[in-house]
Amino acid sequence: MTGAPILSVAEMRAAEQAMFDSGVDPFALMKRAGEGAAEVIARIGHDRATLVLCGPGNNGGDGFVIARALRGMGVPVRVAAPGESRTESSQRARAEWGGPVEPLRDAEPAAQVVDALFGIGLTRGLAPEIAGALGRLVDAAHSAIAIDVPSGIDSDAAIALSPVPQFTHCLALGAWKPAHCMQPARALAGQHHLVEIGISAPADCVRALARPRIAAPAADAHKYTRGLVAIVAGDMAGAAALAALAAAHAGAGYVRLLSEQSVGGIGHAVVQSHTLDFSRARAALVGPGLGRNEAARQRLVATLRAGVPVVADADALWLLAQDGADALPPPAIVTPHAGEFTHRFGEGAGNKIERTRAAAHACGSVVIHKGPDTVIAAPDGRCVVAPPVSAWLSTAGTGDVLAGLCAARLAVTDDPFRAACEAVWLHGEAARRAGAAFSADDLVPHIPRAIASTL
Repeated sequence: MTGAPILSVAEMRAAEQAMFDSGVDPFALMKRAGEGAAEVIARIGHDRATLVLCGPGNNGGDGFVIARALRGMGVPVRVAAPGESRTESSQRARAEWGGPVEPLRDAEPAAQVVDALFGIGLTRGLAPEIAGALGRLVDAAHSAIAIDVPSGIDSDAAIALSPVPQFTHCLALGAWKPAHCMQPARALAGQHHLVEIGISAPADCVRALARPRIAAPAADAHKYTRGLVAIVAGDMAGAAALAALAAAHAGAGYVRLLSEQSVGGIGHAVVQSHTLDFSRARAALVGPGLGRNEAARQRLVATLRAGVPVVADADALWLLAQDGADALPPPAIVTPHAGEFTHRFGEGAGNKIERTRAAAHACGSVVIHKGPDTVIAAPDGRCVVAPPVSAWLSTAGTGDVLAGLCAARLAVTDDPFRAACEAVWLHGEAARRAGAAFSADDLVPHIPRAIASTL
């Protein structure tokens, strides 16, 4: 379920230092990165005339290696720089390039531009003349490729420190960084590519969410061994019904909708109960359409006291926040969007990954911090970031579908973190299969196909 590492600047620096301590020459590592990047650039642009912009540090050194490698492939290459190279490895790379270096301010546009001005260590915005030259050259190019991160980006915070133009591609060197995975930085490049250079990531690092492996039910399975999900309805029973339909299609053996009134349009497979019956349940979902009045609070309290692992969503999160962090036992999975997250956990410090990890530790639950850059964190520090999914998910009810998926996978696996990862991946895959302009109801029929793709 977890894929390639996502490293902070400090983690990346430590991983590189470990390689140097093991005997790897820093310049040899620079050449490995630059030549690997050049191979990707050649696939993108073929023999398109290329201008490489090289900064004063090691990112600029990568650029000189790229320029030399592209020249060796027969690509017409020019190099521009704002000044001299300042690190030992970048100076060696510049010497090996051996060709002319144009002043950045005077550089003429090219069909393809490579931004190797500044890398992941940037902590302040670019000087206006450099940002202006970069913007002018990128805007004039057919394709624009950023090396590691676009210049002007804070890699850890995933924000622009000064104006940053739109790139067609970004090449991550050695490992993904937060800026490759989180908004708004991720949106500044259309496509992202990982260039492997042999980095060994720490075991406890953040990772990208990968396709899960979901097993079919055992040969002797029945509805109870596959897991019973109890879904608590409230004022807006339709939201809970939508979650129930999602759960019924997501591998659970039995779905029980606990609603004070009968709910139509959900078929016969979902069993409806007018009492809070949690008997034999392996997971309970509370929150979608629950309401925020005293009756809703009582239904939430009853759910949390049932002794069943809980998925808390929507209104349940609001009620939990009103009662304070320690007022009620922690549920197994909480699924806040940005506003609910802030209301429940506060603003906090750090980027979205850091804040989600801190929230999971504080509440003792798995947290799915939803959004275009969904982050999933467990109380023990495990954390993954989901890949981008369809923007058409930004419509009412899709969160209810995700909550139902979480409850079903929790009932099946008895593992909150695994369940959350599977649910988020299936949600995105169902959206991909649904195409454009779908409603939340349209997602549900695609869930079984999404699961089939993981078997």
